[in-house]
Amino acid sequence: MTLTIPDLHPRKLLLLESISGSKAYGLDTPASDTDLRGVFVLPQDDLYGLGHTEQLSNTSNDIVYYELKRFVELLAKNNPNMLELLAVPEDCLLHLHPMFKRLTPELFLSKLCQSTFAGYALTQVKKAKGLNKKIVNPVEPQHKSVLDFCYVTQGQGAVPLQEFLAQQGIELEACGLAKIPHMPELYGLYFQEGTRFKGVVQSDVANDVSLSSIPKGLAPIATMSFNKNGYSTYCREYKEYWEWVEKRNDARYQNTLSQGKNYDAKNLMHTFRLLDMAEEIARTDQIVVRRPNRDFLLKIRDGEFEYAQLVDMAEERISKMDDLYAASDLPEEPDVERINQTLVEMRRDFYNAYRY
Repeated sequence: MTLTIPDLHPRKLLLLESISGSKAYGLDTPASDTDLRGVFVLPQDDLYGLGHTEQLSNTSNDIVYYELKRFVELLAKNNPNMLELLAVPEDCLLHLHPMFKRLTPELFLSKLCQSTFAGYALTQVKKAKGLNKKIVNPVEPQHKSVLDFCYVTQGQGAVPLQEFLAQQGIELEACGLAKIPHMPELYGLYFQEGTRFKGVVQSDVANDVSLSSIPKGLAPIATMSFNKNGYSTYCREYKEYWEWVEKRNDARYQNTLSQGKNYDAKNLMHTFRLLDMAEEIARTDQIVVRRPNRDFLLKIRDGEFEYAQLVDMAEERISKMDDLYAASDLPEEPDVERINQTLVEMRRDFYNAYRY
């Protein structure tokens, strides 16, 4: 039988159930959702048979329960979201099995937290920079073509190909191109009354220029450059930008714009929360879920800081993280053998107690 979330309580499989996320951090607002996280133990038959389940969640993923083994695996990697469940504020605890208390922060905390907390904070800073770039430099819906990256020499400079041809009264389709030897991305541009060439591109959606066979002795009317690397970069950025537009959380995005800020304020709030926790773990060997600097973090979320100021602050703290962890008395990595033994004992005792 397939295990489901409604099975966990009546079958007494839960070790932990708690409120998590913004309400656990003390950073929630009246509009905040309630996230639930939990840990359960598979029934013994499922463990031995084909019914192995690592995780149970609802469709929106705001309710997630981890099987004990999967939970411990993530703890051993110092996953921030899992470590937080070892220090849930009491007012967020909905169910706590005495056996869960064997999973202590001391068993798992290590210098890996530098990369999992501070390292993740760094990726959030980069993500904020990417969002800033997207807001400040939006990409127009109309996709540019190869022709927008073609220029011809004129005097001491260059002009767009289409502008040059308009000046000459020459149709684009009447032109031909030929590569100039030893000069990458440079072409001779040709035109001759009564001669049919292949044009500069084969279609509006072409990804490269089109070459023609040029009559011997015909001189080019101009030298043309096609910035192929520029066009490739543009195509990649166009694709990334419009995929981002399609997938972005529009309510959150509009809130960012309404604040007059060019960054995701909620994203950067959690960046600083992660940096705080990384520093606390290095200095005190403690996980503090309920944030003591709530006012400061909420000011970030409310857009009271300039983007550049926040990025500079975050990068300065990240730059000091190496020295902080070098001075810490945390082990380099968790003791996997000790963790494994704890897991074995917990599962054995759980099955013996409930006769699964």
